[in-house]
Amino acid sequence: MSESQPSVPAAGNRSPSVVKPSTGVAGSPPPVLRLIGIEKAYPMAGGKLEVLRGVDLAVPRGMILAILGASGAGKSTLLHIAGGLDRPDAGSVWVEDRDLTSLDAEGTARFRARRLGFVFQFHQLLPEFTALENVMMPALWAGASESVARTRARQALVLAGLSERWEHRPSQLSGGEQQRVAVARAIVNRPDLVLADEPSGNLDRENAERLGALLVSLATEHAQTIVVATHNERLAALASAVLVLDRGRVREALPEDMGRA
Repeated sequence: MSESQPSVPAAGNRSPSVVKPSTGVAGSPPPVLRLIGIEKAYPMAGGKLEVLRGVDLAVPRGMILAILGASGAGKSTLLHIAGGLDRPDAGSVWVEDRDLTSLDAEGTARFRARRLGFVFQFHQLLPEFTALENVMMPALWAGASESVARTRARQALVLAGLSERWEHRPSQLSGGEQQRVAVARAIVNRPDLVLADEPSGNLDRENAERLGALLVSLATEHAQTIVVATHNERLAALASAVLVLDRGRVREALPEDMGRA
């Protein structure tokens, strides 16, 4: 691939297609994530801003789906809805066998804690706790004992390549290490789905590439399903499939979209 414009991954090298729920591939495994008719608008002076306009997609297990789009296109809104952090005005969100839009606030919070993982542009690590303690927290919130949470956190940090750093506090880690701790925290409960919102946005090229390699490893070696919203064309080029959020709808990415990422 060229230095300035990575190509869209060739279809033959991709995981099963990201498809509309109504046109699933026969014989393919059931999707981990299904969005059906998702609509979202925000009130504004003189009317409303339609951010999502009937978004449909299905993401199979073990896929990295990258979502591109201009700033303000609604990528974060789409991920927040997929993860139950926000509710759509219309449509449904299925993670495996559960419709998140049918749950109340408490049920959604419980489901998120046990079966979803989140990575944000800012690592959101608690500065007074070590890397290990930060990674343990989602497991403790989900009801694991301290010993189980500690074991899972160590395993997650090993996967993130940080087995030597788990007793360090965030201020003692590099920016790339902090973000890999955030990824470890996202996978500590072995979630069905990881949602990453601009995870490389604050990283230099070297650390962004390390983060990308970690995400690929999680998908290919551990069957983790990852949806990532990004402007980083190198990260998008590592994905199994790339979609563009454009005027409230998703479509397949074209080579020129990668050049504008």
